[in-house]
Amino acid sequence: MIIRTCISNKIAAATLAAALLISVLAGCSSSKNEREQEKKVGKEAVAAQVDEQPGTVYYEIFVRSFSDSNGDGIGDLNGVTEKLSYLKELGIGGIWLMPINPSPSYHGYDVTDYYGVNKDYGTPEDLKKLTNAAHKLGIKVIMDLVVNHTSNEHPWFKSAIADPKSPYRNWYHIEEADAQVPADGAVGGNPWHPFGSLKYLGDFWEGMPDLNFDEPAVRSEMIKVGNYWLEQGLDGFRMDAAKHIYGDFASTINTDAVKASNQKWWQEFRKGIAGTKKDAYIVGEVWDSSVIIAPYLDQALDSAFNFDLAKKLLSGADREQNPDIAFSLGRIYEMYNKSSNGAFVDAPFLTNHDQNRTMSELGGNVDHAKMAAALLLTLPGNPFIYYGEELGMKGMKPDEAIREPMPWHASGTAGGKGQTTWEASRYNTTPNTVSVEAEQADPNSLLSHYKKLIAWRNELPALRDGTIVEKNTDSPAVAAYYRVTNDQKVLVVHNMSKTEQIIDLTSGGNAAKDEFKEIARSSKDGAKLGEGKLKLPPYSTVVLQ
Repeated sequence: MIIRTCISNKIAAATLAAALLISVLAGCSSSKNEREQEKKVGKEAVAAQVDEQPGTVYYEIFVRSFSDSNGDGIGDLNGVTEKLSYLKELGIGGIWLMPINPSPSYHGYDVTDYYGVNKDYGTPEDLKKLTNAAHKLGIKVIMDLVVNHTSNEHPWFKSAIADPKSPYRNWYHIEEADAQVPADGAVGGNPWHPFGSLKYLGDFWEGMPDLNFDEPAVRSEMIKVGNYWLEQGLDGFRMDAAKHIYGDFASTINTDAVKASNQKWWQEFRKGIAGTKKDAYIVGEVWDSSVIIAPYLDQALDSAFNFDLAKKLLSGADREQNPDIAFSLGRIYEMYNKSSNGAFVDAPFLTNHDQNRTMSELGGNVDHAKMAAALLLTLPGNPFIYYGEELGMKGMKPDEAIREPMPWHASGTAGGKGQTTWEASRYNTTPNTVSVEAEQADPNSLLSHYKKLIAWRNELPALRDGTIVEKNTDSPAVAAYYRVTNDQKVLVVHNMSKTEQIIDLTSGGNAAKDEFKEIARSSKDGAKLGEGKLKLPPYSTVVLQ
């Protein structure tokens, strides 16, 4: 019997009975040959594992734009605390705070003090208040930790660049102006920036000089920073530019030596913080293929954002076609499983603070946005939602325009408490239709759709924690996959199109006619199940049990 695992590992799992396993594995096969071989097995008892990915839904917050508690127009930590009830009602189980350290820039990715809190956002006591309140609601809090580079205004860098005898001189990459060094920056352009008779390495921008992780004191300091914030009550970190610790140049970034050095550092970091919080959650920005990502999951990161998957989800929603994600995820998870020895959790998302917003990518089509959300929130792992995505906020680069103020009130910036005004909205100028207040009152809004889907996920263990296994439907407009835990199996079916679809659940060698007796959840009225056939209204999602 040929079995394609299509399984992600997180915890050890018990075995399933043969009838359950065979029916699931039939859906996992992608070739006619394999399906025929599986049919020959008949009712032979087969023992196998169904491995789970216990997950929760995370919400990415740009504090400056989220909620203002003191009326200065700038979002702050107390504002986030005040909106925890909104996040709890949405169904969120974790929040990711974009950089909250002191910084000369609005975005915060150029840090000047790794042990401080940006005064625009509040105080360390305000952060404690936030984490304590979140924990009481069962919400975890992780923060951006930017260790690849500092600000050029950081005291370390100022000392290093000014004095060749500075104890920080070797904390950065500083060379004589005429030194012969590689100039092919990993993110484009020449990464070296002039400073008098010297030059320094800053891959992303001259205001962000890269730290030198060959210097033991740098590695030690960053582990110290990580431990400090865990001691303050944080539950983990989002690691910015995780593959650029040693990946500075395009010619070397994907060499074995650089990949091994990156992996070794993140393993060192993980080991270094384990004594403070063994279960700290670490999700990394590794903007690359699954082959490059896999080694980072070996006793290092718990998760890496799934950029390739995000493209597929948005493309499928936009084209109204099955993005064929279950099979590809199965292959990826096999790789991640081997690399991590079962200790990884996927981190799917649609878009984030570095990309054009989901609603803009989908041309403002709410139905397509609902289907993208339905795909995202029925997948394994820890799905991440970018603030305002649940409202249909729009935004196109430059960066400030994809990080606009969260619209809380139907009347706009004059509406009342919580509304930030630090940046004028260019794309989100209709709060009477796209805002929390406007959409909470509309059962058909995108916000209501997100609440519904997250509620399904929180209510059904298989949706929250289960393995994913593909299910063939013979319809290019229908995406379907099993989600399976040891105790529950469901079938998720999406009609991606504007036309009604009727599918035969017994196609492809699947015995779904006998397995699934009821529609456990439906995003729209009109779905019907009977005689092995499932009728799906346009742009709808059902979960069969």
